[in-house]
Amino acid sequence: MLHDGPPYANGTIHIGHALNKILKDIIVKSRTLDGFDAPYIPGWDCHGLPIELAVEKKHGRPGAKLDVNGFRKACREFAAVQVAQQREDFKRLGVLGDWDRPYRTMDFAFEAQQLRAFGRIVRNGHLYKGAKPVHWCLDCRSALAEAEVEYEDKTSLAVDVAFAVKDSADLSQRLQLSGGTASLGGVVPALVIWTTTPWTLPANEAVALGADIDYVLLAIPTQGEFAARTLVLAEALVAACAARYGFDATSAKVLARFKGQLLEHLVLQHPFLEREVRVIVGEHVTLEAGTGAVHTAPAHGQEDFAVGQRYGLPVNNPVGGDGKFLPGTPFVEGLKIDEANPKLIDLLQSRGALLRHASYAHSYPHCWRHKSPVIFRATPQWFISMDRKGLRAHALEDIRKVSWTPAWGEQRITGMIENRPDWCISRQRTWGVPIPLFVHRVSGELHPRTQELIEQAAARVEQGGIEAWFALDPAELLGAEAKDYDKVTDVMDVWADSGLSFECVAAQRPELGGPVDLYLEGSDQHRGWFHSSLLMSEALYERAPYKGVLTHGFTVDDKGRKMSKSLGNVIDPHKVMQSLGADVLRLWVSATDYANEMSVSEEILKRTSDSYRRIRNTARFLLGNLAGFDPAHDLVAPHELVALDRWAIGRAAALHAEIVDAYRSYQFHLIYQKVHNFCVVDLGGCYLDVIKDRLYTTSSKSVARRSAQTAMHHIAEAMVRWLAPILSFTAEEIWQHLPGSRAASVFHSVWHSLPGLPADPIDWDALLALRGEVARELERLRAAGEIGAPLEAEVEIRCAPAMAERLSALGTELRFFLITSAASIVADANEAGMSIRVTPTGAPKCVRCWHRLPDVGTHAEHPELCGRCVVNVDGPGEERRHA
Repeated sequence: MLHDGPPYANGTIHIGHALNKILKDIIVKSRTLDGFDAPYIPGWDCHGLPIELAVEKKHGRPGAKLDVNGFRKACREFAAVQVAQQREDFKRLGVLGDWDRPYRTMDFAFEAQQLRAFGRIVRNGHLYKGAKPVHWCLDCRSALAEAEVEYEDKTSLAVDVAFAVKDSADLSQRLQLSGGTASLGGVVPALVIWTTTPWTLPANEAVALGADIDYVLLAIPTQGEFAARTLVLAEALVAACAARYGFDATSAKVLARFKGQLLEHLVLQHPFLEREVRVIVGEHVTLEAGTGAVHTAPAHGQEDFAVGQRYGLPVNNPVGGDGKFLPGTPFVEGLKIDEANPKLIDLLQSRGALLRHASYAHSYPHCWRHKSPVIFRATPQWFISMDRKGLRAHALEDIRKVSWTPAWGEQRITGMIENRPDWCISRQRTWGVPIPLFVHRVSGELHPRTQELIEQAAARVEQGGIEAWFALDPAELLGAEAKDYDKVTDVMDVWADSGLSFECVAAQRPELGGPVDLYLEGSDQHRGWFHSSLLMSEALYERAPYKGVLTHGFTVDDKGRKMSKSLGNVIDPHKVMQSLGADVLRLWVSATDYANEMSVSEEILKRTSDSYRRIRNTARFLLGNLAGFDPAHDLVAPHELVALDRWAIGRAAALHAEIVDAYRSYQFHLIYQKVHNFCVVDLGGCYLDVIKDRLYTTSSKSVARRSAQTAMHHIAEAMVRWLAPILSFTAEEIWQHLPGSRAASVFHSVWHSLPGLPADPIDWDALLALRGEVARELERLRAAGEIGAPLEAEVEIRCAPAMAERLSALGTELRFFLITSAASIVADANEAGMSIRVTPTGAPKCVRCWHRLPDVGTHAEHPELCGRCVVNVDGPGEERRHA
């Protein structure tokens, strides 16, 4: 059971969609050929911002052209159209699935089951409400999940700000200054913080130091434009700070050296607000940049919040969801955060608290949809706790039980689970599955009948969709209690939808079961779908939802660059299917090692098309020469086969084992290499070339010809199945033209069972090596103009007796194997290695078989035929044993 990770139902498919669906299809089909029932239920993610944004482009935000109900209706209709369009595209790629019964996260039954699953997560104790800083997109006007954040380069305004010590006597006593406060020379000492978000200073509640970091109290005299100051700085960063502020570090006097722990709880004055803040210590303080003192605003940073909780700091968030400072915020009320920065700079300058400000380029979190910088903002949100009920511990334990392909996936998701914060599951959006809760207006507690109420809400959603919750009057469920409770209007993070897909689909389709065998998506899903599914399954069942996880790389062009319209390197799967066919696209997917980035370009696809034609033409040759062959009556028993035919079947059998093993271990690029090599080298370069003589010159029903057809039958039956998971359209076409009774489709079959073969004393490796040497000599004569075709030559091989015995195994049929008119092996005890003598033959040409033989013209009834052709035309037919 491969559970489908649902793509968003927005827009036409791109090359990444094609790659993903084809990989899944190859696995499902190969496991079907293994004899498994492998149903594939395709799915779509139908809620969330991608669809809201698409609808907003046409209708504006809810309340503009459409009311909230009309907006949700437009979202549902838009998603339905996108699903229908993508479904046809996926079917055109040759993907087999239950297309008439897919799962869509907006189906009423799915939405209802999601509410029920959410209720069980609540019952299991994982949900809580808190005011924590979360990633907030000012364009989305909503909290973002970790997986919805990307890091991009950004240039920010960095400032160094002095926080004056409120009580100099307290500082001098802590540091045991020999002269007491007099040592300070009348200068008020200060701790200096460095930040790239000046707009967060109104929310400052503390300054954090590293408990074990070495600091100095530095008395700095006036130097040029630098006015005398006494500052606390990390000793390791003094030189960098001196360069930034413009003073000579050698002229500064060290009044004290101490560990950061010594200043814990020291009272400081906020640089522009009437607020006292304290010194705290935290493990997040480092010496990588800045001053060694960290501005701490619990409302605007996860680490700030965490350390603030330890010290009981207030979570003061003065910024609204639109990015503007709330009414009543001193100095910056009503300003956007970017507008506030210059005003705060001026304010700090006027208060004498600004040591420096400058532009600073760094990596910064951005919204993955809008590509705009996000902020950390503390708001009341619903969270799934990672640690209250052991969710993190259970997930880390079960990760080790999953088979990860490639293996590094285990380490990647482990690191993400180990370090992630609690999951903010609530969103302030319109088009999403609701959080179906009622909260007491005074106590903030959930209604005591929450489980019962969630089930009642789910029953309504099952009949009318999520719209039924938003239309619900609380009194319908709560009666007189409704006046005491607020109905939650937030929706769930869309990752909860897909993260619960294993549960919601299994409720409707019992065959899905759980845990499923495999999840397969791009390598970014360790922080996305693999991640959310794991947490949801652990919250419900304390087990992983999957037994195995396979990840693939992303598509890049032949120069390793990302696909971009501006670069003109985008490969449209629709155009590829129209020009080269879906099977060429499928072959490219299988031929490329998906563990890394996957290069694709028009030139790469052209080369893939050439390889495809070689495989297809091999199949055409096999089909063409199986005409008139009925496996029910014409199969030759293994012990009666010509030796070369046994070799070909044996070679196919060995290859079959390798191919099936490669399918089972998901090494699809090896399958392409092995099948292509088999077609080019073993078949086209040897076997099929050799047996043309038997196919075209022996009697149609002779054992010699039926033997070759028996081998071709087994090879074709095996090959059509090798190709089927990858070249599905071509394999189906081959299947329809193969002789013998069979199921309606190749996908109704299992792997072909190749016959057991008797032991063969012939040293085929030595003979194949000889054939290669002879071919080089023949090419030398052809290039010199001495011969036109190999049959115009005869060959003599001289070698040591032991080698001569091995090479003589084919007897007089060696010439057929070498495709020359004559071939002889001469044992020569004086020959250490092997000498090959190829010469043009002077014998006349048989017009039927084209061999040049001395007996051509000696048969009166057929003066232009050789002796064996006469036997094949008029007689019982020649006998072949070896080639």
